[in-house]
Amino acid sequence: MNVEELRQLYAAGERDFSIADLRGAVLENINLSGAILHGAMLDEANLQQANLSRADLSAATLNGANLTGANLSKANLSDATLNNAILEGAILDEAVLDQANLKAANLEQANLSKADIREANLSQANLEAADLSGADLAIADLHEANLHQAALERTNFTGANLENANLEGTILEGGDSSLAT
Repeated sequence: MNVEELRQLYAAGERDFSIADLRGAVLENINLSGAILHGAMLDEANLQQANLSRADLSAATLNGANLTGANLSKANLSDATLNNAILEGAILDEAVLDQANLKAANLEQANLSKADIREANLSQANLEAADLSGADLAIADLHEANLHQAALERTNFTGANLENANLEGTILEGGDSSLAT
């Protein structure tokens, strides 16, 4: 399936693009709100400023994908693989990322408020200045993650691995700049 076919099918009301092969596709500014992309191959795809709100990206591969400024609010990214993905400034509020693989992903300044990120692999991820307020990071792997100046108010870290994580300047409830372990 090429990008033009995808656009035409979506415009005609089709929403199920499960297992679509869109590796390397340029999908900048595309509207795929509510689309089913379960198991889709989106490695190295350009999804800058794309609207993927409420989309099902479970089990999708987005290795190296550019999701800068993309709207992924309330999207399902369970079991998705986003190694080395760029999600700088992405909106992921209330997104479901449980068990997602985000190892070494760039989530700088991303909005992950109230996101479900339980058991996700965020090792070596860049979460600098990200908004993780109210997020559930229980049992998440955050070892060697960069959380410099991240907003962590009401964030659940129960059982999370924060070994060698950079927590300098994190913003906690009441302005506390340290994370109690």
